[in-house]
Amino acid sequence: MEQPKIIVDMQSLSKSIKKKQLLMPLHYQLASGKILALCGGNGAGKSTLIRLITGLMKPTTGQVLINGLHRKKHQQHYTKQFGYMPDDFLFQQTMTTKETIHFYAQIKQIDKTRYEEVLQEVGLHEKMNERVGNFSKGMKQRLLLAQALLATPDILILDEPTNGLDPYWVKRFSDLMLHAKEKGQTIIFSTHDLHVAEEIADEVMFLSNGELISEGSMDQFREIGLYETFQQHYFESIQEK
Repeated sequence: MEQPKIIVDMQSLSKSIKKKQLLMPLHYQLASGKILALCGGNGAGKSTLIRLITGLMKPTTGQVLINGLHRKKHQQHYTKQFGYMPDDFLFQQTMTTKETIHFYAQIKQIDKTRYEEVLQEVGLHEKMNERVGNFSKGMKQRLLLAQALLATPDILILDEPTNGLDPYWVKRFSDLMLHAKEKGQTIIFSTHDLHVAEEIADEVMFLSNGELISEGSMDQFREIGLYETFQQHYFESIQEK
């Protein structure tokens, strides 16, 4: 049987600033075409891990390889491997939806047909001429998601993508991710919403205070009681603060 291709390889990856350990050393390999959910409460280390994977943060130890590429050695090709959605972003408030997505499309050399398509996918096509400054939190999240989807990259890396979304758009997000997986894309997303993780993830990593405390397939977590496991980890992380 053919071994699955490892698309993201985290090797002894850790991050500390001064004497504060943001992420304890971890090892993890993610196969192509899988959806990985990073779960945990606030301060668990989810965003730190995502910033290390994307190269926005330099690791204290270890390295990340994406498609066998190293961030420092292959910087230009490395960043083209993924579409990234940060947990928050301050858009230019006076720009319209069209101007904003067109800006990202130009950077990524994407034609008009594609950026109109992704705006349709995230429900913002009819808001094309509206100023982003008038958007709700949920609408801004959907615009952030749209720019990450633009280039149809091998990997989507999304930091708290469902924050600010209403129940309808949380469900639509799940559908979009499952569709991306069907097209062969690999997805890493962070969340404190276990319902989303349970619905779409193939694999889960539970983080608490910068430490990887549990990992495995979604089937494994279902067998041992996923909600109970998450609640235990979440409340333990709260008590430790």
